[in-house]
Parts: sequence; structure tokens; C-alpha cells
Amino acid sequence: MLLKAVKNGFLWFLSIGLVCWPVLSMDFTESLKMATKTLSANKLRSSLTMLGIIIGNASVIAMIGIGEGAQKYVNGQLQSLGPNVLFVVPGSREARQLGDLDIPRNLVLADAQAISTQVPSVAAVAAEKTTQGLVSYRSRNTNTSVVGTTEGFLSVRSFEIAQGRFLSDLDQRSNSAVAVVGDTLAEKLFDSETPLGKQLRVNGITFEIVGVLEKKGSNLGLDYDDAVMIPITTLASRIVGRTSPYGIDVGFISISANSQQEMDTAEFQVTNLLRLRHGVTEADDFYISSQDTLLEIADTVTGALTLMLAAIASISLFVGGIGIMNIMLVSVRERTQEIGLRKAIGASQKDILSQFLIESVILAAIGGLVGTAAGAGGIFLIAAFSPFEAGVSVAAVVLAVGVSGSIGLFFGVVPARQAARLDPILALRTA
Repeated sequence: MLLKAVKNGFLWFLSIGLVCWPVLSMDFTESLKMATKTLSANKLRSSLTMLGIIIGNASVIAMIGIGEGAQKYVNGQLQSLGPNVLFVVPGSREARQLGDLDIPRNLVLADAQAISTQVPSVAAVAAEKTTQGLVSYRSRNTNTSVVGTTEGFLSVRSFEIAQGRFLSDLDQRSNSAVAVVGDTLAEKLFDSETPLGKQLRVNGITFEIVGVLEKKGSNLGLDYDDAVMIPITTLASRIVGRTSPYGIDVGFISISANSQQEMDTAEFQVTNLLRLRHGVTEADDFYISSQDTLLEIADTVTGALTLMLAAIASISLFVGGIGIMNIMLVSVRERTQEIGLRKAIGASQKDILSQFLIESVILAAIGGLVGTAAGAGGIFLIAAFSPFEAGVSVAAVVLAVGVSGSIGLFFGVVPARQAARLDPILALRTA
């Protein structure tokens, strides 16, 4: 859509240029020299006139750059979830799209175990449930995420262990008080000490650290680097308690298919199994989404956000264009004697029109270039203080500069025509 806008803007600018070219080609060099000399003689006024275009261009380029940076960031987050991943969450698709907060607790650990053992197209399964808790070691305390999960987490979500081991099936079956900590949390609590074998407390309950996760960053809005992971059965029995009549409820189940080609097969088989287990025949009480689905949704949302930001920022471009027209109208009134004198010694209407159009385009073009530089600088400045990737879109630069040049040409027509139509005798007499 953005490339289409660039194409339309370029064609619009080209069509205006072709219409005006016979006018501008009349002694263009002389008109350019006079326009440059006039603008240089009024540096402060010319600079203030360009300010609106500068702000407009900088805003458009910066907003598009930020939007595209956000899109790349979200896509990177989703791609880091792991390959060939499906997510099963409780509640119907319609309820989640409407933002229903009363999500049923009918997705349980037994469902994850059934998927793992009964679906042949599935390579690994992990169930997760997250809560907040006070984690402490000696005199150091921090409030962070406590994640209950199963042994399949590493393979499904593509995480690695930096030290020690991960949670095992035996830990889950015996409700063991063992924990795996993220890299960031380990640094907070232990500094340069080795966390393995140390005792930490989660909501007052003592856990032994058996492993440390490799640093990876936030994922699905949760920073696993700053989290503690324990067996999901231990979370249910000692931290949050059982809150579902169907068993140990989970926040979601992540599933890794055998291959990309078996994603649809895995989704079909898991859907049928859960429908059978939950006894549903019409509306499902769960929702399955794939990584591709999440990427499509993210692209749609961030793309719409980028266009909205660019549209809002482009308003300042039109304000800048109105400022150019206003200053050029004032300039025509101030230079009435000059216009009358030029026409009296033989200058044609096309010569006068050409001069004022060139002045307008010069103001808009220089403002566009300066605004482009300012917008690019703003993008890199924001990227330095945010997780967004810095990048200047070529399409955004072409669009912004093309539109600003077109605005200068468009808004310069009215004052230029007014100047060209002045009667030389009346102009000299008025002066």
C-alpha cells in the first residue's frame, strides 16, 4: 500500500510538471537566478517559510520509520517463538476477538499430555501458566514472573540452557521444588556467584536452582530472562492452587509440529482431539493459532498503525504548503513595483509566473531535503533508546520529498498567477 502511494504521488507530481513545463522552460536559467537571489535576500523569512515543510517531512519520515521499526520488532518476536509452533489457548476465537475477560479455565495439563501421546504429527508439547511472585535470595528481593511449565518447553520454544539442566518429567510428577532462572534474574540475585545449587524463595517457598536459561529476550510480552521457571504441578500445588474443576488449568499450550508441511495436519488432529475431550460439537471452547497467523495479524496491525501515523504527520506538510502560499502572496504584494517594471520592459506573464513558481518549489524542495535529514536523525535517535530497529525507508523519503515538491508547486500557483496577471501600468501606479 505504501509503494502504491509513492507511485500515485510520483505520477501526480509528474503530471503537474508536464503541465507546467512549457511555462517553466521559458528562460528557465534566468528565472532560477532571480528566484535564488530573491530568496537569499530574505533569509529569515525564507527559513521560517521552509520550517513547516521541514517539520512535515521530518514527521512523515520519522513516523513511517518508527512504524516499520515496530513491525520488524514484532515480527522478530514472533519468529523467535520457535519453528512450526501452534498455540492452543482457552476460550473461543469470537470471545477473544471481542476482548472477553471471562475466559474459561477448561484447558488443562491433561490436554497437553493427551496431545503429546495421541497426536502423531506433533514433535513436542509444552504447557504454561504464569503468575507474579516475590523472588528472594538472602537480602535481595525482586517481583517477577513465575512460570509453571513442562519439560517440552525448551524444544518447542527454541530456548537453550546455559548452566545445569531444565525441568524434567520426574520433577513434574513429584511436584519437586526445583527452579530454572533466567539470565537477567540470575545477575540480579547472584551477581558473579554461580546460581546452581543455591536456594531461592518464591512467595516464601524454598526452591533449589537446577539450571540457568541462555539469554534470549522478551517473548510474547514476557521476559523469560527475568523470570523463574518451576514445574507446573508445583506451581498449582504450592503457589496458585488449583483453580479449575477439570484439573490443573494452563494459560496456553504450545505445540511443535514435526515439520512445516504438517502444520495443518497437526492443527486438524489437535482440534479433533480437544473437541472429543471437551465434549463440544458446535462452538469450540478453545482457540488454535499458528505463528503464520500471528505474523499476518501483526503485519496488518502495524501496517495500519504506520499509515495512520504517516497520515497524521502529513497534515503538517499541507500546513507548510499553506504557509508557502501565504508568504508568496505577501511577496507578490511587496514586489508589485518590481513586477510592473519587469512587465513594462518586456517580461511576459509566463516569465513572471515561472519566477514565482520556481521560488515556491525551491522553498519546498530545500525544506524537504532538510526535513528528510532531520527525520532520519530522529529515527536513529529513537532507535538508540528503544528496542526498535533503526532504518530509513526509501519509499518514505521518495514520498515525503515528492509530496513536498508537489505542495510547493501546487500552493505556488495561486500567488504566481496573481503576480503574472498584474497590469504593468496599475502596478507601477500602485507602487
